[in-house]
Amino acid sequence: MYNPPHPGEVLLDGVFSGTGISSEDFAERIGWPHVAFLRVLQGQDAINAELALRLAAALGGEAESWLHMQASYDLSQARQKPRPAIERLNSI
Repeated sequence: MYNPPHPGEVLLDGVFSGTGISSEDFAERIGWPHVAFLRVLQGQDAINAELALRLAAALGGEAESWLHMQASYDLSQARQKPRPAIERLNSI
C-alpha cells in the first residue's frame, strides 16, 4: 500500500534543503506563525486552505496541489486505522 508523505515533509525536503532560508524566515515571509508552521513541517498539523494559498503564492504552483497532498496523506492514515464494519444502504 502506498503511504504518501506528509506535505510538511515535502516542504522540508524540497524547500528548505539547501536553500539557505530558515523556516522562521519563510513563515515570516508568508505571514504564518512560526510555531504553527513548524508543526506542519513536523507532520503534526495539516495544511489548510489558507496556508495552501500562501504556499502557492510564495513557491508557485497551485494551492490545490498542497490540499491534494494533504488529503492523500490523511486518507492513507485513515485507511491504516481500524474502523467498525458499516453496512451498505440499499437503494430506497
